[in-house]
Amino acid sequence: QVQLVESGGGLVQAGGSLRLSCVASGRTFSSAAMGWFRQAPGKEREFVAAISWNSGATLYADSVKGRFTISRDNAKDTVYLQMNSLKPEDTAVYYCAAAKTRYIVIHVYEYADWGRGTQVTVSS
Repeated sequence: QVQLVESGGGLVQAGGSLRLSCVASGRTFSSAAMGWFRQAPGKEREFVAAISWNSGATLYADSVKGRFTISRDNAKDTVYLQMNSLKPEDTAVYYCAAAKTRYIVIHVYEYADWGRGTQVTVSS
């Protein structure tokens, strides 16, 4: 099991930037692909971005492609989500998750461990 703690959320104006961090502890962080998901009020949790165990591959939802960047530092057991050009529709609780596999997956059920989330609010 991996324990995950997100940070870096907050309130930002449209067009601004935020950097989310997720620190992991427990089973070997470097053996798992990592993902970021988000959930807005009244909506289902949706995939945002994922990165493979060795940073060899990344994948993004179409809605964030070109604006968000996922990265990881296995030496620090940390995964990041750099969010630029934020839009009001990016407002949600953002969750970090550890996959059951080393390779990129995009479905909620393919992730074994979840953080508690961090709120991101983008004002217009």
